[in-house]
Amino acid sequence: MGPSRPQIAAVYPNPVADGDRGEFVVVDAPNGTDLGPYRLTDGDGELALPNRTVGGRVAVTAAPAAVRNLTGVPVVAANGSVALANGGERLRLRRGNTTVARARYREAPEGKIGRFDDRGALSWRPLGRTDRSVVTATGGQARAFTLPDAPGVPTDVIRSADRRLLLAGYTFTSERIARALERAERRGVDVRVLLDGGPVDGISHRQARLLDSLVEAGVTVKLLGGPHGRYAFHHPKYAVADDRAVVLTENWKPAGTGGHASRGWGAVVSQPEIVDGLVDTFRADAGWRGARPWSQVRRGRSFERAGVANGSYPSRRSPETVPVNRTRLLVAPDNAGEAVTAALDGADESIDVLQMSIDGPDQRFLRAAVRAARRGVDVRILLSSAWYVEAENRRLVEHLRGVAEREGIPLDAKLAEPGGDFEKIHAKGVVIDGDRVLVGSLNWNGESVRRNREVVLSLEGAAVGEYYRAAFAADWGDGVDGPSLPVGIVAGVAGCLVLAVLVARRIDFGENVGVGG
Repeated sequence: MGPSRPQIAAVYPNPVADGDRGEFVVVDAPNGTDLGPYRLTDGDGELALPNRTVGGRVAVTAAPAAVRNLTGVPVVAANGSVALANGGERLRLRRGNTTVARARYREAPEGKIGRFDDRGALSWRPLGRTDRSVVTATGGQARAFTLPDAPGVPTDVIRSADRRLLLAGYTFTSERIARALERAERRGVDVRVLLDGGPVDGISHRQARLLDSLVEAGVTVKLLGGPHGRYAFHHPKYAVADDRAVVLTENWKPAGTGGHASRGWGAVVSQPEIVDGLVDTFRADAGWRGARPWSQVRRGRSFERAGVANGSYPSRRSPETVPVNRTRLLVAPDNAGEAVTAALDGADESIDVLQMSIDGPDQRFLRAAVRAARRGVDVRILLSSAWYVEAENRRLVEHLRGVAEREGIPLDAKLAEPGGDFEKIHAKGVVIDGDRVLVGSLNWNGESVRRNREVVLSLEGAAVGEYYRAAFAADWGDGVDGPSLPVGIVAGVAGCLVLAVLVARRIDFGENVGVGG
C-alpha cells in the first residue's frame, strides 16, 4: 500500500562523480499526484518540482542527464538549487506553506544511497544494489556432484549450450572452460562472462591471458568493481547454459572446477524459475555501470604470475540425478543471510556443516547452529586443515568442543583429514535434517553475507539430502563412502583434532584469502 501523501523515501547526497554531480532525492507519491505545487528545500535553497502527474517513486534532481544512469526509477527535472551536503542535511518537502514530509541525514558515505523506512530510520547501501526476493520452484530434479570427483559435470554443462551461455565467477584460470566458451561462441552461442575486478590477491597473469583470448574469440567479458562497484566482491560461481544452470562452491580454475585440489559441492538444475532467477541476477549485475569491459579493466595493469594446482585424485563419488521437492535460489546480500539463518533455526534433527573456515564464534550462522545444538539438534562442523587456515580453525574447533562439554549439548567440530581424496576443503555446504541442502558460494563470514554478491541453492528432498549427507559423512570420517551413520551416535563421539598434512602449496592465493574463495 502506497503513501497517503508524498514522502521523502531516499537521498543520494555524495556521488562518486567530481563535484558531487548526480545528487538526487527520491520522493514516493500517491498515484495521480501533481508535483507542480511541491518544493524541496534544505533551508538555504529550494527545488521547484515540475508540473507532472506521477505515482510511486521518482528521483528529483537538478541534473537529470547525470542521474538517469544512476537509478532505475523515473527521473524528474526540478528547477532551482539544493546542494545536498555530504556532512548532513535537513530536508523538507513543502506544498505552499505546509511541510508535508521531512528527512534528515548525517555524514553521507560516498557512492551510497540512504533509504528511509516507515519510521524515518535511515540505512545506507551502495547505489544500485539489488533487492531480490527468494525464488522458489517445486518439483524437478538436480544433478548432484562433488569435486574433485566429477570435474566433467560443470564442463559438460558449458559444452551443451546452443543459444546462450552466462558464466559468473570470482576468478577464472581454467584453460578447459575457456576453450569450451570459445567453441560455444564460434558456433553462434551468445557467451557472456562476469567476474570480479579486484580479487584479494589481484588478477593473475594466467587469468589476464585467458580473458584476452576470450575477448579475441568474441566473448563478452566484464568485471565488476572500481569506483561504481556496488559489492565488496562479485563472488558467486554459476553458469546458465540455455535452460540449465550449474551452481558451485568452486571457482572456475584448475583447483576448483578442474578437480585438481579442492573439495567442493555443486548441482545442476533446470527448473525454469531458478534458471530465470539466475539470468535476472546476471543481467542486473552485468548491466550495472560498475561492470566494465575487460579491455578497460586491463588497461595499464600489471599481473602477477601464480601457481596452478595439478593434483590428481580418485573419483570416489559419482554424480547422481536425484528428485527434489523444492528448490530455492538465494542471493546475497539481498536475502541469503536471513534465509540461511531461518533454515538453521528450523532444524529439528541434524545439521552438518562443511566450510573452509568460519569467521569466529560470533558469526551469525554459527550462532544459529549452536542454538540448534542447545535445543537438541545434532550438529557437526567440518573445517579445512589447509595450512593457511589451520591455526584459526583449530582455535574455533577447541572453542566449540569446550562449549559442547560445558553445556552437554550434541555439538562436535573437527578439522578435515583429506587423505588422498582431495587437497583442501573449499566447499560451502550444509545439510539440514538429512533432507535440505545448501550449496553455493556463501562463506560463513560477515562480509559474504552483508557485502558480497553470492549465490546459493537450497535443495529439499530425501534423495538429494542423502547424496550430500553421505558425501559429508565420508569426509567426516564415518568410515563409509555411502549413507552416514546415525548423527546422534556420531555427535556423541569425541573427534581427534589433527594437524594438517602440508601438501604441495601450489595455490592461487586469490581464491583463499579474505573472502574465502
